[in-house]
Amino acid sequence: RQRQMCIRDGSEGLAAVAVCRDLGFAAAPRSALGTAVRFTLHLLAAAAPGGALEVRVPPFAAIQCLPGPAHRRGTPPSVVETDPVTWLSVALGDASWADALASGAVVASGRRADLAELLPLHLPPVP
Repeated sequence: RQRQMCIRDGSEGLAAVAVCRDLGFAAAPRSALGTAVRFTLHLLAAAAPGGALEVRVPPFAAIQCLPGPAHRRGTPPSVVETDPVTWLSVALGDASWADALASGAVVASGRRADLAELLPLHLPPVP
């Protein structure tokens, strides 16, 4: 229910991003962190629709994106996985994709697992 609300209502996602930025991603309340993660993953999926790459940010969400062969069952051939704080830092431009990969904070496998061209995300204007 919360995930669908976030997707339908961009203002809720933007508010959660603002709370996380104001308090610091690591200190943000779990509810705001989860909403911000789901919202930003939704933005990524909208910017690069498809099913060739699975992006996982446990425990909050996973999405499929990027054009190419769609994945249906088992482990996808291309996966990106990271924690919520790292995801928000990279997705919002506070950290670079290259630095997160180099540090091991982001694990990316498969030939379609490069999000450098898509990050940081462009947030919609506040309604």
